[in-house]
Amino acid sequence: MTEQGRTGRIRGTGKRRREPEKRAKALRITAWAAAAVVVLGGTGLGYVYFKLNGNLKSVDINSQLGTDRPTNVDNGSQDILVLGSDSRTGDNAKYGKDEGGARSDTAMIVHVYEGHKKASVVSIPRDTMVSRPECTSEGGQKDPGGQRQMFNTAYEVGGPACAVKTVEKMSGIRMDHYIEVDFSGFKTLIDDLGGVEITTKQAINDNKSHLDLKPGTHTLTGEQSLGLVRTRKSVGDGSDLGRIQLQQAFIKALINQVKDVGVFTNPKKLYDLANTATKTVTTDSELSSVNELVTFANGLKGIGAGDMKMVTLPVQYDPADLNRVIPLERDSRQVWDALRLDKPIPASATKDSAGDKGDAGKVVESS
Repeated sequence: MTEQGRTGRIRGTGKRRREPEKRAKALRITAWAAAAVVVLGGTGLGYVYFKLNGNLKSVDINSQLGTDRPTNVDNGSQDILVLGSDSRTGDNAKYGKDEGGARSDTAMIVHVYEGHKKASVVSIPRDTMVSRPECTSEGGQKDPGGQRQMFNTAYEVGGPACAVKTVEKMSGIRMDHYIEVDFSGFKTLIDDLGGVEITTKQAINDNKSHLDLKPGTHTLTGEQSLGLVRTRKSVGDGSDLGRIQLQQAFIKALINQVKDVGVFTNPKKLYDLANTATKTVTTDSELSSVNELVTFANGLKGIGAGDMKMVTLPVQYDPADLNRVIPLERDSRQVWDALRLDKPIPASATKDSAGDKGDAGKVVESS
């Protein structure tokens, strides 16, 4: 997510009461797009069930891509492509000019290891130059793809199916699921959760995202959270790689969030949260019902931030254009091979990467 939003209010400082571990686990999953879905388990009856089912949007990735995909390895692991969409239509219009297409400005491959106790997350910089495969647009037009295409244009050209196809060509790994969330959905979801508590180690004053935070502990509103994950120029070296570190730190704070949001004792709160979650996400067709989402989320809820390794795809700045990055082929292959074999990502894979250098990720920590 890259365009800049307006800041909301800070809702207090200081340490907040922490909930028991049992409740904490009910809110822990691997990405913000799925962070609230686990609470749907208590709403699967009668009118509410059908109402929530009617909210869901899905894309049939399997039928669009056919058989031209990596082998589906059945080893108990899962690979999920999570995208943040920057569409400027509808409620998102205030975040920038609608230029006729959305882009995937946040992209993460979430690998859940066999047993579903640990996960690795690989962020793909939006400006990574890749070989993009041929894709078909929603209007049925063919785009030939080609060499040196910016990664986030895959979604713009061919939507979710093209984004999945591009990731699968890069990695050699078949994506089991697809989850997408947009600007307004992300913001509303955070507000319904009651905000996210973080501690900033230094001031963040970004005139692009209109985010102004002093050092200290803050409970961020949805608007502030959106500003944070899109902050770039005022933190670290001002690059997109630094912004990814901020996003990763925020996700860890969200996963670690242990606070009283009232969803288990307040039926209206539970319904509001479930209603927002099902309106917010677009999924692949295999997750296109409340029951399927609940089953999926319940399989992930035991994974905490401490059980998750987050890295950026190994890259270097592109000598032909320093505003772009190119994958380090050998190191990237180490990452993809590790995930395909359901093994931890070796430290050597990211040692020389520009993506995991810098101090932007240390600016924010969970409270």
